[in-house]
Amino acid sequence: MIRRRPRASGREPTIALINVVFLMLVFFMVAGTIAPPMESDLSLVRTEDLEGRAPPDTLVVDATGALSYRGAPVESAAAFAAGLTEAERAAIRVVPDRDLAAADLVRLATELRGAGAERVLVVTERGLE
Repeated sequence: MIRRRPRASGREPTIALINVVFLMLVFFMVAGTIAPPMESDLSLVRTEDLEGRAPPDTLVVDATGALSYRGAPVESAAAFAAGLTEAERAAIRVVPDRDLAAADLVRLATELRGAGAERVLVVTERGLE
């Protein structure tokens, strides 16, 4: 009489996979470097009292919506974009006042895009707290 082998189950061996993942975890924990902590007597520079200025090649918009470029008033966003070269219109940077209404900023960006700007970049302040 011929004995039949028991049928192998269709499940995959997950234990082997878990072992491989665990070994990789241990390897990267040992091989990785951990940044040394800062010296305890070191104090970082504080920049909160510095005067903020807009970058020189940006269109500045104050809280009332008035435009200026390099300190000179600008009539409209379309007039500003018309005075730029094609390369300068590739990315126009805008520095809005903190109190400028969002709807006014969106309207300005739409006007600049309509005047030929490929991208309108809004320059903001980034703070670490």
